[in-house]
Amino acid sequence: MKRVKGAYWCHVAGKVEENETASQAILREIKEETAIQPQRLFSADYIEQFYEPGLNVIEMIPAFVGFCAENQSVLLNHEHTEYRWCSLSEAKTLAIFLNQRKLYDFIWENFVLQQPIIHLEIT
Repeated sequence: MKRVKGAYWCHVAGKVEENETASQAILREIKEETAIQPQRLFSADYIEQFYEPGLNVIEMIPAFVGFCAENQSVLLNHEHTEYRWCSLSEAKTLAIFLNQRKLYDFIWENFVLQQPIIHLEIT
């Protein structure tokens, strides 16, 4: 999805709210940003990290993988201007941040090319 703030392409992301777990936050963010309802959710077993210069902090964010029914309608919220369904190479071309591209490679290798490890499923 292309973000309004910064005008860059990114996967679904967001902040954990008070009294919310990270997995609850990503499910809420997916619903808010796309109106898609995942059928299964997995911890990606991957931490995305980056330096946030405005706050002078290193953000460490757990990544998740959701599996959804095909052909769900996407309804973007006010945070995004457009979306695309992409191949891995297209997504990596759109991603401006190196760690995004590394995350996409990791997800592809561990959740697309092979069955996810069942122990990573969040129920």
